[in-house]
Amino acid sequence: MEFDIGFYRGKRVFITGHTGFKGTWLSRMLMNLGAQVSGYALEPPTSPNLFEISGMERQMCSRLGDIRDYESLKRAFDEAQPEIVLHLAAQPLVRESYKNPAATYETNVMGTVHILECIRNSSCVKSFVNVTTDKVYRNREWEWGYRENEELNGQDPYSNSKSCSELVTHSYRCSFFPEGTVAVSTARAGNVIGGGDFAQDRIIPDCVRAAMDKKQIVLRNPYSTRPYQHVLEPVYAYLMIAAMQYQDGRYAGSYNVGPDEEDCCRTGDLADLFVKEWGEGAGWMNQSDGGPHEANFLKLDCSRLKATFGWRPRWNLEAAVARTVEWTKCWLAGEDAAECMDRQIQEFLSAEEIVR
Repeated sequence: MEFDIGFYRGKRVFITGHTGFKGTWLSRMLMNLGAQVSGYALEPPTSPNLFEISGMERQMCSRLGDIRDYESLKRAFDEAQPEIVLHLAAQPLVRESYKNPAATYETNVMGTVHILECIRNSSCVKSFVNVTTDKVYRNREWEWGYRENEELNGQDPYSNSKSCSELVTHSYRCSFFPEGTVAVSTARAGNVIGGGDFAQDRIIPDCVRAAMDKKQIVLRNPYSTRPYQHVLEPVYAYLMIAAMQYQDGRYAGSYNVGPDEEDCCRTGDLADLFVKEWGEGAGWMNQSDGGPHEANFLKLDCSRLKATFGWRPRWNLEAAVARTVEWTKCWLAGEDAAECMDRQIQEFLSAEEIVR
C-alpha cells in the first residue's frame, strides 16, 4: 500500500482546532504540501503559542469562532467548500474536564455534531476524519494494547466525552452516509510531544517550563505508562487515512495511532530522556498533588493501521524528544522557529527507516 503525500496539492482542506498545538503542525504540513487550508477555532489557547510563533495566521484562511456555535461554524465551512475535513477542535485536558465537565461535553460532543451537520448539509466533502484519543476505551489497566473493537467508555469527563464523540460519528456514518457518499473515519491517537506545546498539565511543556526557570521538574505520577509519540506521527497518519478513504471509501473506519511497544513508557522514563537531551543540570522529582483520577496504564494496538496501509512510526521516542528539545532551543535562541518546523517536517517525510 503506497500513500502518495503529493495527493494534497491543490486539495481544499478544512481543519477545526487549527490554532492548537497539533492543529498548527497539521496546518503547516498541509501548507507545505500545497493544499488550500482553511481553519476554524478559538484564539490560540496559550501565550506564547505555536500558531502565532509559526506565522500561520498570515499563510492560511483562519477563522476564529467556537465549535459550539453552529451558525458561525457553518459560515466558515460554506466559505471554504472543503473536500476534506479534519476535526481536531476539542477541550483536550483531563484535569480541566473535572473543573468544567459541562463545557467539556458541549465542546467535544456537540462540537462533533455541529461539524457533521455542516457535512451532512453540504455536497462538497468526500472525506472526514474525527481525531479523538487513546482514552476513549474503557481502561482496564491491561498490559496489552487496546484494539479498535474494544469497549468505548472513558471514565473521566474528558475521556468519556471523546467516547461520545466516537459514537456520534458512528451514528452519522450509518444514518446519513450509508452509501459512502462521505468516507468517515475516527483516529485514536496516543500522547503527543513536539516543539511548540505550551499547554498546562502536560509532561513535556512542564519539563520545558521548569528547565527554562532552572527548577526541578515536578512529576505527579512518574510511574504511569502512556504511548508517547512525536506530533508528526499522528498528523501524517490523519492525512494518510483522509487521503486513502477519499480515493476508496472501503478504507473508512476507526484506527489507533500510536508508537511501537518499546515507546510506550513511564512518565519518569520520558522525563529522563528530556533531562538527558536538555542538559544544563536539568532534573526531576516525584511529587503527587492529589489531583483527580487518571489511568495508570494505557497502550494501543496499532495492528490495523499497519496492516491496512503499511504504516509504521518513523521516529522512536528518543528521536521525538531530541526534535522537541531542538525546536525549543531554536525558539529560545530567537531563531526562525517556523523554518525549524519546516526542516523537521521534511526530515520526517524523508525518513525511510525508523530514526533512533
